[in-house]
Amino acid sequence: MGVLIAFIAVIILVLIALVGAGAANLHLLFGVIIPYLAFATFIIGVVYRVIKWGRSPVPFRIPTTAGQQNSLPWIKQNKLDNPSTTLGVIGRMGLEVLIFRSLFRNTRSELYNGSAFAHKWEKWLWIGSLAFHWSFLIVLVRHFRLFTEPALPFLHLIEAFDGFMQIGTPGLFISGIALLGAASYLLFRRFYIPQVKYISLTSDYFPLFLIIAIAVSGILMRYFIKTDIVSAKELIMGLLTFNLIIPEGIGVIFYIHVFLVSALFAYFPFSKLVHMAGVFLSPTRNLANNSRMKRHINPWNYPVKVHTYEEYEDDFRAKMKSAEIPVEKE
Repeated sequence: MGVLIAFIAVIILVLIALVGAGAANLHLLFGVIIPYLAFATFIIGVVYRVIKWGRSPVPFRIPTTAGQQNSLPWIKQNKLDNPSTTLGVIGRMGLEVLIFRSLFRNTRSELYNGSAFAHKWEKWLWIGSLAFHWSFLIVLVRHFRLFTEPALPFLHLIEAFDGFMQIGTPGLFISGIALLGAASYLLFRRFYIPQVKYISLTSDYFPLFLIIAIAVSGILMRYFIKTDIVSAKELIMGLLTFNLIIPEGIGVIFYIHVFLVSALFAYFPFSKLVHMAGVFLSPTRNLANNSRMKRHINPWNYPVKVHTYEEYEDDFRAKMKSAEIPVEKE
């Protein structure tokens, strides 16, 4: 049911842009107003979530440990899985963010022939996730050429690397195909694996369908339905400089693509996608496990009135003696 709702929601978004920008010619709404609102929602929402997470107290050290802690001199410490210094935490976070190290070590447990229990390396999930995130990043960075005039030098280097196969005209960008393939694999995985399908919600399917729709519309716009890229860049540069102009002849596919991207940006702060910012604020990852070397005082420890054992014995000494309970003072 959740997958059907998510799929219909994305189809409705496409139809809204198709009717609004195509039939009703609401180019100002879909080319200017909605992108502005979506970007403002994205910035305000992410900042709010980050501030809320940052203000959450962490009264004790709770780093996830998967290796030997810093202990005696002759016992080798695992400095990445159990870091005790800031440098170790940076290394651990870097490997986690860039190559998903914990996902790389993920395993799947299965029961074979009714009795044999085995663990398997879940390599395809790691490969699919890595391809999805890196291709998404490359596609996003590559679009910066529409926001600068002239294009920054490193963008030409990225485009040359991304389109090294030079198939057809215009040249084929590997990142766009990889993004579509990786997102489709992650979606298919939620259909194919019963355990994953059982725990999948509408909020899991919707962003995948939305990203697939964005990738498909981008591929259509680049290779099949030609769009006036000069006019599109003129519109985008106008958004950046607040010189609001709507060039003619851009094409409805461009507005569909922009509307879907705007929907993703607006949805981002309220979805699981915001883990992009949350991973840096997770106390299980960003804390050093140095409890043996440094005493950490709980910030929630405030002065409270206590009733010591001496005071307790003074109150009940006679009754303790009558019950033959040993006392410290006679």
